[in-house]
Amino acid sequence: MKDNNYMMYAEDISKELGISKGYAYKIIKELNQELKEAGFIVISGRVPRAFWETKFYNNRTQIETVS
Repeated sequence: MKDNNYMMYAEDISKELGISKGYAYKIIKELNQELKEAGFIVISGRVPRAFWETKFYNNRTQIETVS
C-alpha cells in the first residue's frame, strides 16, 4: 500500500480482493466514472478510500454517494 491512506491504488485493490492489477484498474475506472458523474474531481488510477469502502462494504458512515 502507498503512504497515502486517503486513496486506494490498483495494487491495494488487487491485494484486498485477490484479483489482477488489470482488473483492479477496471474497477477504479468504473468508480471514478461514477464520481465524475456526481460532480467530483477524480484522479486516474486512484479512488478515495471512503468511496471504496462505501461501494464494497456498504459503509454509509464514511461518505454519501450517488444512488
